[in-house]
Amino acid sequence: MTDNPDIQSLVTETPAPQPVVTPIPRRDERVFTATYSATGRRKCSTARVILTPGAGTIVINNTPVAQYLPIESLVTMVTSPFVVTQLAGRFDVRVNAQGGGVSGQAGAVRHGIARALSLIDDATRKQLKAAGMLTRDAREKERKKYGQAGARKKFQFSKR
Repeated sequence: MTDNPDIQSLVTETPAPQPVVTPIPRRDERVFTATYSATGRRKCSTARVILTPGAGTIVINNTPVAQYLPIESLVTMVTSPFVVTQLAGRFDVRVNAQGGGVSGQAGAVRHGIARALSLIDDATRKQLKAAGMLTRDAREKERKKYGQAGARKKFQFSKR
């Protein structure tokens, strides 16, 4: 090849690049480092949900969930997406909820948490979909129409 010893030493001393192989972590071993956000809705309520890795605290409108929701069943409903996906205690949840009442806001928070958790991977999405938590509850109060007593009720008809 070449008679120059400097070039010959450079050619023989450079090691071949080794491919970097990183093992794919299993779902149970994965370190949750990403932040997930989603919007949940129910009736007239809207909840903007942000999930960050943490100890599992849930804060709705800068108030702990146990104080914000007066009924224990509503607190259970809000935490149910974590129970279904077995991810309880891995995420801190910050929620900005508005509109409607307490029950509608709790349903909106549950929908938002479920939508945010479904972004993690397909397995969590399938679990939440099977539990029916990704479907929006679109039932809203029907508006009152003019010339009527209510949304459906009519004024009493008198022939004479």
